[in-house]
Amino acid sequence: MKLEQNDKNFLFSETKLPDVFFTEYMSQASGDYIKVYLYITFLSKYNKEVKINDLSKSLNIPFKTIQEALAYWEEQEVLIKKNNGYIVVDLQEKELNKLYTPRLTSTPEEALSNSKNQYRAKAIEDINNTCFQGMMSPSWYNDIDLWFNKYGFDEPVMIALFRYCLERSALHRNYIQAVAEGWHKNNIKTYTDLENYYSKQEKLSLIKKQISKKLGFSRPLTQYESAYIEKWVVDFGYNMDIIEIALKKTTSKANPNFDYLDKMISNWHERNLHTASEINDFLAQIKIQNQNKKILEKQTNYKGYEQRNYSDLDTLYANN
Repeated sequence: MKLEQNDKNFLFSETKLPDVFFTEYMSQASGDYIKVYLYITFLSKYNKEVKINDLSKSLNIPFKTIQEALAYWEEQEVLIKKNNGYIVVDLQEKELNKLYTPRLTSTPEEALSNSKNQYRAKAIEDINNTCFQGMMSPSWYNDIDLWFNKYGFDEPVMIALFRYCLERSALHRNYIQAVAEGWHKNNIKTYTDLENYYSKQEKLSLIKKQISKKLGFSRPLTQYESAYIEKWVVDFGYNMDIIEIALKKTTSKANPNFDYLDKMISNWHERNLHTASEINDFLAQIKIQNQNKKILEKQTNYKGYEQRNYSDLDTLYANN
């Protein structure tokens, strides 16, 4: 492949990187990917024909990793693929074009001045100082401004969003966007909404751990098992005292499964049973009805005696 950039005498040449590389790209890329980019940037000044195999040998990086790195930087629009190689993109020009995309972005100063009030401006500066050591790239101002408008977050929520991602060492756009989308889908707009969401998630996490322990699981819950629990806790509003009633019904089963539990718990919800007391009363009634049925069959000595038809679940609930 051929790499293109300007040509200078090797002795007096130097390889420069704009600061935007450090603020926008370096934290997101792996060490090997960064090595590949730096070396390609260096080589591109001489318009040389470079083979991937040569890069692999020069950098002591596996051939496959070189290919993955090239694909990564191409995806980041840092390299442009041509028929015979790549062009190394001018990162400063790239960022400048992002800043001046009509009606989609604004300069940092415009983003601050167009904020609804001084609190938004302070929030953006807080993010800059806390998460970027005061060196936030100009394009972040645009993203923050757009996310304010798109998701309707108040200022403390936006600050919490960036700190959440920073704590997870995932301060890059795709991850922040994904978290923001998740919060938006959970109707989070104010910090009170966020606190309530955290509280629900903490409760959900605790119940998942309790269920795993009571079922004797030594493995993590699967995605589908977690979805069942979220359905019971979030959609149905059931607490652990209700779920534990269902868990006790699994004691007679060698391999209890979540389908069994879900049918049981969903049936309670369909019957508008909302408390453990209501469910225990319902189960007691079913048990008495089944006992009466057995007594009547014994007295009449007629197994085919036509009785009220109970669902399989009703009979299931009465099992001890």
